[in-house]
Amino acid sequence: MSTFSDLVQARRSAMNFVEGVTISKAELEEMFSLARLAPSSNNLQHAHYKVITDPVVKEQLHKDAYNQYKVHTASAVIIVYGDKNAYLQAPEIYGGLKLLGAMSQEEYDSTIQSINDAYSGNDQFQRDEAIRNASLSAMQFMLIAKDKGWDTCPMIGFDPAAVNATLNAPDNFVPALMITIGKDNKRKIRPRGYRKPVNEFVDFI
Repeated sequence: MSTFSDLVQARRSAMNFVEGVTISKAELEEMFSLARLAPSSNNLQHAHYKVITDPVVKEQLHKDAYNQYKVHTASAVIIVYGDKNAYLQAPEIYGGLKLLGAMSQEEYDSTIQSINDAYSGNDQFQRDEAIRNASLSAMQFMLIAKDKGWDTCPMIGFDPAAVNATLNAPDNFVPALMITIGKDNKRKIRPRGYRKPVNEFVDFI
């Protein structure tokens, strides 16, 4: 069994996939059941995934992503959205803790008020939090996918408005990134790109 360090080193952004490989809904659901444990601010779970395996919709997303070939060959295309309205679900999310007695009414009221104060009427903060927390979830999903034998590539090379139109996404969904998933075409794999040494990107104070 590989260690987590092995997994991190093995995960790479796949630039091309073996065409025709299918991925089952059951496999994807298993991965998402683990991805849902990713951290999120105030446990609001901002991430929302749209998984596309339908060939017709996938080819439209191929166009929306400027005809990048990896979108065409991927087993599935996943749009990772952040929900700007995630804070509105706070009463439901914290209600269970209150019912279990893990949170008093006073703590519950204070928590909900604090969340509303931070998010309500603050569109920029809602958007920033949506993207931040969706990205945390997406990274966890990609590591889980690698552990399950699948390769991924995170992408921002797409037209957000076109993707939203293709998927009929609501206005409160912000597209954080696109993930292509499949089996890496090893014949076309590139050497790993340069990585900065630790002392170039970490300051110890």
